[in-house]
Amino acid sequence: MFDKLFPKEFNFFESFDKEVGCAVRAGALFKELVGKGTIDDESREKMRDIEHDGDKIAYSIIDNLNKTFITPFDREDIHTLAKKLDDINDMINTIVSRMKVYRIKIVNKNLIEFANVIEDAINAIACAVHDLRNFKNANNILKNCMEINKLEGKADTMRDEALGELVDNEKDPIEFIKWKEIYQDAETVLDICKVVAHVIESILVKQA
Repeated sequence: MFDKLFPKEFNFFESFDKEVGCAVRAGALFKELVGKGTIDDESREKMRDIEHDGDKIAYSIIDNLNKTFITPFDREDIHTLAKKLDDINDMINTIVSRMKVYRIKIVNKNLIEFANVIEDAINAIACAVHDLRNFKNANNILKNCMEINKLEGKADTMRDEALGELVDNEKDPIEFIKWKEIYQDAETVLDICKVVAHVIESILVKQA
């Protein structure tokens, strides 16, 4: 009876760590698969499982947000952070699905570079999210957010250079379309990471 009147407090910070942990796993697996240059059924399912795990955690955060009277920071920011962290997993999963459908079977140096930058950005997000537990860590949080913004800018340049190479060298229109979409999707992951950084920065400003 008392459990219903006074439900156990939901640990948002712990759940955010778990959610961003899914993104870390997704980024690491993406880097591994890109290094191999091919996607088999087992690897495809492994990435899909990570994406599903992230979905469940995001749903749990949002569901408990509606049940929790006192939250560690702004409700809208909690909702947005949960959604955007989930979007990272979704986008990486989309790229892997596309690579499988497109029968990608080569190691691509540009995609390897994207995978490295994606992994770095996700790791910076993981550090920033973890440090939200204590706003005395504001300087470290902002440092990681700045790094994410820097990596997103680098990814913009990488995308433009990769597309330029396609225009100059790829004569097969089907191959051109396939790689154009993959490069653009890879850059979109960094766009989402930048949005996450902005959400985190907004949380800091409101708590100042």
